[in-house]
Amino acid sequence: MRDPDGLIARAGVRGDPDRDQHFLVDDRVLDRLPTYLNEIDADTDHLLEIGGGTGALTDRLLAIADEVTVVERDRDLAAFLREEFAEEIDAGRLTVIEGDALEVDLPDFTASVSNLPYGVSSEITFRLLPETRPLVLMFQQEFAERMVAEPGSSEYGRLSVSTQHYAEAELVESIPKEAFSPPPAVQSAVVRLVPRDPDYEVDDEDFFLRFVKALFTQRRKTIRNAIRNTAHISGLEEPDSVVEAADEDILRKRAGAMTPAEFAALAQLAADVSEIGDGQ
Repeated sequence: MRDPDGLIARAGVRGDPDRDQHFLVDDRVLDRLPTYLNEIDADTDHLLEIGGGTGALTDRLLAIADEVTVVERDRDLAAFLREEFAEEIDAGRLTVIEGDALEVDLPDFTASVSNLPYGVSSEITFRLLPETRPLVLMFQQEFAERMVAEPGSSEYGRLSVSTQHYAEAELVESIPKEAFSPPPAVQSAVVRLVPRDPDYEVDDEDFFLRFVKALFTQRRKTIRNAIRNTAHISGLEEPDSVVEAADEDILRKRAGAMTPAEFAALAQLAADVSEIGDGQ
């Protein structure tokens, strides 16, 4: 395996915190990351990596995959990857896409393992989740804890519901700051996301996610008041008709105590009894 520090030296770069660049340099962590796919017997034919950096993780992914596609927005780093891994590229085993992971066309990948740029980790995650592929992604610890949080906990929120709508989320490892160069300001964590079909029906996914977002903006209010106060976000034309139709036990709850299934049932009810606009 290529040495992470050697890759940084050959690339002639230094991580730049201002540009969200923190290179993972701990060999033990790098070696473990692909194993989180192996544990669930994920299809590793074509792995996607967002934010290839200097290629330390890319190297490990090539060891277990038939094909790897790396998306790297930094022009110099993308050029280095093409040079460092020229042999793998010539063999058709590696593709380097230079560009923004939120804008480029993604390949038909089977799974993704990525050390995400933290500034856009949420947007990238919610681009990947609807693809229904296994994901092993690195986040800031606090963000990761919110993704996997259970109803009733202080960390539980819109992010928890939205994430768990698409996948079974598990925090599999916490990573100390010292594993990176330069060290970030906060600890990191690895989350494994395994696609699942939720145990509830959602006819309009866009509205469901917008409705959840709206109610969590009023998480200290009862659901009764939150429905009425957030019609400008959810797009409900007749919030009072939703309150009148909803179960009293649900209306007394607060968003932080609602399970994803309860949100889904309430969203379905709301869609049935009220016209829905675009919201804000």
